[in-house]
Amino acid sequence: MDLRFPLFIDLTGRPVTVIGGGRIALRRAGVLRRFGARVTVIAPALGGEQDGLVWISRPYRTGDLQGAFLAVAATDDRAVNHAVYEEASRLGIPVNVCDCPAECGFFFPAVCQGEGLVAGVVGDGSDHHRTARAAAAIRKTLEEME
Repeated sequence: MDLRFPLFIDLTGRPVTVIGGGRIALRRAGVLRRFGARVTVIAPALGGEQDGLVWISRPYRTGDLQGAFLAVAATDDRAVNHAVYEEASRLGIPVNVCDCPAECGFFFPAVCQGEGLVAGVVGDGSDHHRTARAAAAIRKTLEEME
């Protein structure tokens, strides 16, 4: 099992580009916004609300990651996600690729927040339900501490 180092960074005002407009992409965009990132979503369509997001209504093109601090590839198209990974790698931008852990420069955690506390839970990818249960237990503990 590959253990992943937890890294907490300040995203306030940082530009983050999310490629994809579906449920996973928008959920991740929302979490990033909650932590102060300036999020741009590039997708032909959005599968939900765009609160506080900049939406560019078109498919991904090479060059879309220019100036991004982080990137997320969350489309249902393996070739597009891979192209985002390749561009991010060339530009030295950490990228989370939803359908390919081997292409991830960072892993998107289950975020747990409590009064002045933040915890992130990431598993090894073998049991998403176990990771969700652990996150739920941590959220409950944080709520009880308030």
